[in-house]
Amino acid sequence: MSDWVRLSPSDQVIVVLRPFGQGEAIILEDGASVTLQKEVLRGHKIATAFVPLGADVLKFGYSIGKATEDITPGDWVHTHNLASGLQGITEYRYEPMEVDEAGTLSSRLSADAGRTFQGYVRANGEVGIRNEIWILNTVGCINKTCEILAKRGEAAFANRANAADGNAVAGDVDGVFHFAHPFGCSQLGDDLRHTRKLLASLVHHPNAAGVLVVGLGCENNQIEGFKEAIGDYDPRRVKFLKSQESEDELEEGLALIAELAEYARTFKRQTVPVSKLKLGLKCGGSDGLSGITANPLVGAVSDRLIGAGGTAVLTEVPEMFGAETILMNRAADEAVFGSIVSLINDFKQYFIRHGQEVYENPSPGNKEGGISTLEEKSLGCTQKGGHATVADVRPYGDRVVKHGLNLVEAPGNDLVSVTALTAAGAHIVLFTTGRGTPFGGPVPTVKISTNAELAARKKHWIDYDAGQLLEGRNMSELADGLWETILSIASGEARTHNETNGFREIAIFKDGVIL
Repeated sequence: MSDWVRLSPSDQVIVVLRPFGQGEAIILEDGASVTLQKEVLRGHKIATAFVPLGADVLKFGYSIGKATEDITPGDWVHTHNLASGLQGITEYRYEPMEVDEAGTLSSRLSADAGRTFQGYVRANGEVGIRNEIWILNTVGCINKTCEILAKRGEAAFANRANAADGNAVAGDVDGVFHFAHPFGCSQLGDDLRHTRKLLASLVHHPNAAGVLVVGLGCENNQIEGFKEAIGDYDPRRVKFLKSQESEDELEEGLALIAELAEYARTFKRQTVPVSKLKLGLKCGGSDGLSGITANPLVGAVSDRLIGAGGTAVLTEVPEMFGAETILMNRAADEAVFGSIVSLINDFKQYFIRHGQEVYENPSPGNKEGGISTLEEKSLGCTQKGGHATVADVRPYGDRVVKHGLNLVEAPGNDLVSVTALTAAGAHIVLFTTGRGTPFGGPVPTVKISTNAELAARKKHWIDYDAGQLLEGRNMSELADGLWETILSIASGEARTHNETNGFREIAIFKDGVIL
């Protein structure tokens, strides 16, 4: 395996796959040699051609920014000599990609269309991959009340911990979980509506066989108003408790959880087509290898699921900036193209409205890992969406309604975006990382490392090692492995580290005043 990789023939940079010392020589494809001017860490870039001041630097075959000084062969290319070329609000034209006679990826079924998994078919026809009870509070004041209810409910009604292999058996309650948040009080207008909509979408998630909604009684997010946001619901599946009106909210809450547990036990796993599966796509703590290993791997699996009639959901809108035209050119039609344009420009206006720099990205951890500009980060990030046609665009907090690749409005923040993916309906989130994180969302969160070192060092965080691509394994082989891992998780035969470690959290996007 080579110690470096060039991602497109037009690139003037290569990415090194191991640390290089100052003065080391690299032999290129054509036999030419470049000598490194400085020490360069794994995942960082080295110039192999002269790039004059102000010219584009290409990686992935696209510009990742402008040279801020003359760059010569052997130079380390990073934030000291490369800056974003993105500026202001961009105007876009509809330039759809040509497709071959076989049609677009999202319109033709693959050999995987016959694959199945063992899921829970709900009364409304939706399918869940877990049989859990969720406790959702309308307001942050009762986080501790809900936390106690979840602990007592778990001890009383969940059978997962009693199974010899750590997995629930058919007809059991997989667990009782509460997701703390600080909102629901002192919110106004759109800000309150966004909180309600996000929580309402979580109420409808099919991984929850039963949901207990707990309110306080004096908050802005009153249970009566929240019921309007929820819309139609099955009273066997969704129960409500207003704490201020209860003589003993813990006793009453536990009794309601008992009713939900009894209802949950009426469900047993059954064979369902893989087309029912929805995957959320997310990266966090990216490094210079994210766009080479883990993100393309997730893109391959996303394409595979969509080819089988399933659904993938991509978010992190600010991390589409600089690569957004790739998604726009894959829009299903001009209406979807227009929705993507609005998605991008509305998020830019959000930055501008708050007086912040639109392109203030990547993060310090990204830069340490080898990512220099937002364009570079975005070009790697969007690879998680594979090559599928973009079927639909959904606002923040909305649930997806179309099969295929969906874009959802949410920021890049790990907790907020994974929560939005869950609310959109994702059964599982594929979370790529080069830096590592213990975080997990309400649904199984598959941590996929960009490099083998991270996978070996953080075995209790990482579920799948995409770094094997740099150690002789090919993309097809690894995609097969990840695909089978996903189906095993969906069927309840395996659990992610965030599940076994008890790491389940939500975060709600806030854009408004607090009273």
